[in-house]
Amino acid sequence: MSAVGRRYARAFADVVLGNHLDPDKTLQELMTIAATARDNAELRKVWESPAIPAEQKRRLLDALVKREGLSRPVRNFIAVLIDHRRITLLDEIVRDFEQELYSRLGFTEAAITSARELSESERRVLEARVEKLTGKKVRATYLRDDSLLGGAIVQVGSTIYDGSVKGQLERIREELSAS
Repeated sequence: MSAVGRRYARAFADVVLGNHLDPDKTLQELMTIAATARDNAELRKVWESPAIPAEQKRRLLDALVKREGLSRPVRNFIAVLIDHRRITLLDEIVRDFEQELYSRLGFTEAAITSARELSESERRVLEARVEKLTGKKVRATYLRDDSLLGGAIVQVGSTIYDGSVKGQLERIREELSAS
């Protein structure tokens, strides 16, 4: 993450929350534009080229906004990135914006790794426990790792809660080695 990307992300989060825009809808629209730019080499080339005038880039943006039905604030934000030649940072800015937005809304990110696919009810129980631990609402991403044997590992920021069978066996092994 660059300081520049974070600065733009924070500024746009100020706009979204200050104007009471729908954060999820706005984020989704930004992700749509980022995905379109990522998937379309010609669009990316035009937007990133210093030889093409900004007005021409904005006309292309306006066509995209109209086709996708995107909001005016998102259009204006992308236009600012184009005008300030920061459009190359779009993916990074979208990631930073998502983190900034959810942080301000009181969410925390949790990466949950389990030995098997968890059911929806198991996920809800696990998320509720993490919410109780952190005191924040949780946005969880789920991963699967067969080597864990059972249980789960939860990572919130730099803190790791290891409730896996593999982790428990490792701790037992260390205790036996120390004795």
